[in-house]
Amino acid sequence: MAYVDDHGQIAAVAGEARAEDYFALLKPRVMSLVVFTALVGLLLAPGGINPVVGFVAVLSIAVGAGASGALNMWYDADIDARMSRTANRPIPAGRIDRDHALAMGLVLSAFSVVLLGLATNWLAAGLLAFTIFFYAVIYTMWLKRATPQNIVIGGAAGSFPPMIGWAAVTGSVSLEACVLFLIIFLWTPPHFWALALYKQSDYGAAGVPMLPNVAGEGATKVQILLYSVVLVAVSLLPPLLGFSGLLYTVAAAVTGALFLLSAGRLFRTRENVAMKKAARGLFGYSLSYLFLIFLALLVDRVAGLAGWL
Repeated sequence: MAYVDDHGQIAAVAGEARAEDYFALLKPRVMSLVVFTALVGLLLAPGGINPVVGFVAVLSIAVGAGASGALNMWYDADIDARMSRTANRPIPAGRIDRDHALAMGLVLSAFSVVLLGLATNWLAAGLLAFTIFFYAVIYTMWLKRATPQNIVIGGAAGSFPPMIGWAAVTGSVSLEACVLFLIIFLWTPPHFWALALYKQSDYGAAGVPMLPNVAGEGATKVQILLYSVVLVAVSLLPPLLGFSGLLYTVAAAVTGALFLLSAGRLFRTRENVAMKKAARGLFGYSLSYLFLIFLALLVDRVAGLAGWL
């Protein structure tokens, strides 16, 4: 059972937290996508890496992502408590004390950065440290509550993992790594604005200035369509730059066309129920889209190395 402390903050009764509650603080669903994109960046990088070192690198990035999630939940407990989508998270539900979440986030942040630096190189570790800082401080503490462009600018935090994976192997950041960054960066606004459209009342109740609540549904649908067009165009850069082949090109073209169809369907809807259904559909597909794009990059590389293509 939760209670409110002397400062008006949600607190937990000692002894209620379970192991799964602490795991939930790490935002495991978000972490899984971060780990996968980082792994793809690591495996696409030229030169290769010792499997054990590679495993430690990916583990470090996963722990860093989890630390970011814990710090985000620590700071956003007041917002989470007012949104149906997040009200059952461990802190607003009263199962974990906010101070415990803060301590966990800080310890895991330091551990992940030091481990990555010792295992690979300090450029990769520096990028991981900057990513954690950007998500926890720049996005969570500032942008999220200050501007409807929070997702656009803050999306950079979720775009770094493949670049970190690349840097862990090469000790540098190349144009190819920047393209991987851009794909996730441009994917983030249509993904989250679609969520914001069908969860508009939640964000309104929490006082978060998401684009639909500030600029309106029409302007949001236009922005989603524009970002989707640019996203699909950028997703076709890897074959033009020579670090993917025919298999990826076909996959990017097909999945990109489906993304544009979903964004176009949302843009054309006017009736509220149909709009929310289209927004939810785009949000769901966007999760599959990013996974498929990075999977196609990985399979294309494996097929090329094996001489299948």
